[in-house]
Amino acid sequence: MRLLIVEDEKRLAISLARGLTAEGFAVDVVHDGAEGLHRATDGAYDLVILDIMLPGMNGYRVCAALRAAGHDVPVLMLTAKDGEYDEAEGLDTGADDYLTKPFSYVVLVARVRALLRRRGGTGSPVVTVGALRMDTAARRLHLDGEEIALTAKEFAVLEQLALRAGQVVSKAEILEHVWDFAYDGDPNIVEVYVSTLRRKLGAAAIRTVRGAGYRLEAL
Repeated sequence: MRLLIVEDEKRLAISLARGLTAEGFAVDVVHDGAEGLHRATDGAYDLVILDIMLPGMNGYRVCAALRAAGHDVPVLMLTAKDGEYDEAEGLDTGADDYLTKPFSYVVLVARVRALLRRRGGTGSPVVTVGALRMDTAARRLHLDGEEIALTAKEFAVLEQLALRAGQVVSKAEILEHVWDFAYDGDPNIVEVYVSTLRRKLGAAAIRTVRGAGYRLEAL
């Protein structure tokens, strides 16, 4: 899953990015509202973490502009302002959730995962595809009851396929959602991870659809 952090407190932004990257997310960071709106509009993000007090263009305006342009990406607002009217204004402009600084990092991660599950149409963190059971909250995978160890990137690639099990997911879509904006390496990196997943799950688990992408099959 690919996240965008729009936060002008650089130390906080970097800290959040490091933590969320360790959780298996691809994370991009910008520090002003106008650039945040540009990235959120043009990028294939699964969620935006948006500060309210931003230079140039505040978070309320960024969120309102996103919604006016028809973008339904989940938005989690962050603010140092504490008050029910501030929260109401954030939600009224189209934000999906709201956290007041200082906040618990654990709570932020839980809110992020909950918003992503809501967008995926399920309230459960567990995705089941045949004998495959993925717990996206605990980041654990079981196949026929046996736990399979995956790296963060392997889990992220498989998650993209599992959320659309039975459908073809293109290499470009996987790159957009698993690798961050700064990645300019070989796009065939996706094939490397798919090959590794096949070794761990079985060759029949992921089918290549020539010229289109990959499809996760129920085992």
